[in-house]
Formats: sequence, structure tokens, C-alpha cells
Amino acid sequence: MRTFRRIMTIALAVGVLSFLIVPFLLPQPNSGTLTNVEAAGPGAQFEEFAGISVHVDHRDYRGGCKCDAPLIILMHGFGASTYSWRSVMDPLTELGEVIAYDRPGFGFTERPESWSGVNPYGFEGNFKIIDSIISRFGVGRRIVLVGHSAGGQLAAEYARINPSKVGALILVDPAILTTGGGPAGLDWLYQIPQIQKLGPILVSSIATSGDNLLRQSFYDKSKLTSDVYAGYHKPLKVKGWEKAFWNFATAPRSNELVANLKLLKLPTLLITGSKDTVVPTADTVKLNTLIANSQLVVIPKAGHLPHEEQPELFMQAIEKDWVRLSAIR
Repeated sequence: MRTFRRIMTIALAVGVLSFLIVPFLLPQPNSGTLTNVEAAGPGAQFEEFAGISVHVDHRDYRGGCKCDAPLIILMHGFGASTYSWRSVMDPLTELGEVIAYDRPGFGFTERPESWSGVNPYGFEGNFKIIDSIISRFGVGRRIVLVGHSAGGQLAAEYARINPSKVGALILVDPAILTTGGGPAGLDWLYQIPQIQKLGPILVSSIATSGDNLLRQSFYDKSKLTSDVYAGYHKPLKVKGWEKAFWNFATAPRSNELVANLKLLKLPTLLITGSKDTVVPTADTVKLNTLIANSQLVVIPKAGHLPHEEQPELFMQAIEKDWVRLSAIR
């Protein structure tokens, strides 16, 4: 019995020492070889918002109204970038000035490794970027926030907190009732130095598992071409994307949106693919009963990315409701 206890004590000590020491001996993953600007390529647009260099796709209004056209701000979902809006950017310019941006941790936006004050990867950091966009381009104009999936959750929470700044919402398969991410209450764990070292290694698998999510997001797999894969893979060429993704994964995202959906009173258009299995179609249908001033459009033969699979039907849904969405309150 004493021998067994001695062996167990030694084994426990070895395990503890391994946890304390080994993470610092492991090489940090860094599969990217380019800076964010180099990876974005020639002609890419960047703006300084909230203290970081943000990759944007900014296009002028091309409609016929001789007026201050609305400013349409596009917020992509998890694992995506401005690339996901490529098929609807030009059509949207017929309705307003359009600016899409890469959320910190994704696309080609700068990936800070350290910061003071607000975490740029969390909700508040994203809200500061939206504040900066509105301050620079949207003063005195109607602001229409368009958010897809996790970007839809961000857009809705920003509008709830800042009702005077937002004129209308377009929420596309919004991850509000069904959300991703790890369990709440683990912030203390993420701050342990050893976990900080192991984190980027653990999340580096997104380079391959992300393809599984992309396949799940498309109903019509024939539209998931090699060019689409390449568009989603391109940001993985950025140096340090693994560390940035870990920073995103552990950033604060606590919010009170679901408990306060009744406070969203601005015109809201809900769009979902009829075959969405990532954020179930039924979730968006239910939101239509929880958000008072909302309209619902279910796009047939589309999964989690209706703006990519069915861009014509996506635009028809917006154009049909645009008078309500763009009306000055």
C-alpha cells in the first residue's frame, strides 16, 4: 500500500510539473507567412478605427436619390470576412453607402497581441469600431446595421444599447438564441499562463475544421467552389492568426440581449435560409415573434449563408422592405 501511494504521489507530482513546464517548451503555431496587409493584396482598403487598422470594403452610394443616403454597415459571422458579402455589395450600393469590415480576429484586420483598456476582440471592442465608423461616415444619416450569424448578435446588441444611433436592423441567420463559444465563467482559466501557451495550439485546428463548418453552411454544395474555399482560406496566410483566434475565442462576450429582445423596437428584417442547420431556421422564425417591429423572410434552397447561395433572393427581400427600413423616424 505504501508503495502504491508513493507511486501515485510521484505520478501526481510529474503531472503537475508537466503542466507547469511543458506548455512553455512547446513551439507556438505560426503557419502564416504574410502581414495582414500583404495577405489582403493590392488595392485592399484599411481604416483606423478604435486604435487598430481595420480591413474594410467601402463603396459609395450609386442610387438615384439626391439625398443623404443611408449608411449600411455589414458585419460578418464566425470564420468569415468581408469576402462573404461579395455578391451583394454592389447591389446594396443602389440603396445606400456600404461599408463592410473584418472583425478583429478574422479577415485582414490588424491582430493586436496586447492592448490596454478594452479588449479589441470582445463585444465592447467591436462596438467601439462601429462607433468609429458611424462617427466618420454616418453623422446625421440613417444607419442600417446588417449582421450575419455571430455578427447578427453583435448588431442586435449594439442596437439595443444604442437605440438612438441605429435606424434599422437586418439580421441574417442571427446567432442569438443559438450561440457558439465555450462555457461562460471560465475567464479565470484563460488567464493561466500555461493555458495561454496551449490555447493557440488548441485552436489551430480551425484551419481544417473550419472547412467542415463551411460545408455545413451551404445547402447547395455545388456552389461551394474552389474559389470560395480559397476566399475563406486566404486570411490563414496572416502571421499569428492562431494567437489572434485564441484572443478572439477567450474575449469577453457576455451580453443581455436575449433577456431584453422586447426592447428592440426599431424596424428589423430577419432573413434566414430554409435549410440552415448551423443556426436552425426555427430560431430566426422564433425571433420574429420576440422582436416587435420585425418582418421575416425565409429564403428557399439556402443554408446558413443565403447572401452567398441566393444573393438575388436576398436582395429582393431587402428591396421589398427597404421603404420601412430606410424611413426617417
